[in-house]
Amino acid sequence: MGTKDVLKKFFAGFFFLTCIAMIIGTIFVIGVEKGFTEPKFKMTALFNEVGGLTMGAPVRLSGVTVGTVSDIDFLEKDVEGRSVKVELSLYEKYRKQLHKSTQIAIITQGVLGEKIVEITTDPSVYRADLSQVIIGEDPLDVQNLAETFGDAARSLSETSRSIDSMIIEIKLISSALKRVLNRIETRVIEGNLFKVF
Repeated sequence: MGTKDVLKKFFAGFFFLTCIAMIIGTIFVIGVEKGFTEPKFKMTALFNEVGGLTMGAPVRLSGVTVGTVSDIDFLEKDVEGRSVKVELSLYEKYRKQLHKSTQIAIITQGVLGEKIVEITTDPSVYRADLSQVIIGEDPLDVQNLAETFGDAARSLSETSRSIDSMIIEIKLISSALKRVLNRIETRVIEGNLFKVF
């Protein structure tokens, strides 16, 4: 084996190891950026339905991403009418703020309708044990909302038609009243308002 072959193999190996190191470095940087290396704790919320929420969806507190949805599963037995359990994996650094959490809801975000978990806080509330199950608010059902808007539109249309017919009747009454007043005015001017014959 010549020196050229050894150098080719050395540079090929060096290039291969450099590429592997760059891939591992990129994965590590993305992992740190996404919070994969940060310490986390679990919180559980119960819902009647999750409306398309998926694992990995963001969990937000006052608009700040504080974790992700780690698991969604059915309960064996309903708890307060809730049958779906959602496990939240939350960053340890936000534990202090989460002690003030009062409400958990699934909301729709963006044009595409991505579902996320939104946590709201109340400074006057302090939850001592974050491991206790929280009863969440179910997401707004778009189908029910559309039906409600449809019913409201139909009702508004019927009301509009009723108002239109009332306006027509008022116009007829006002024109008849105007004719009567004109006749009375004419008789007053002629001086024979109370004359029958």
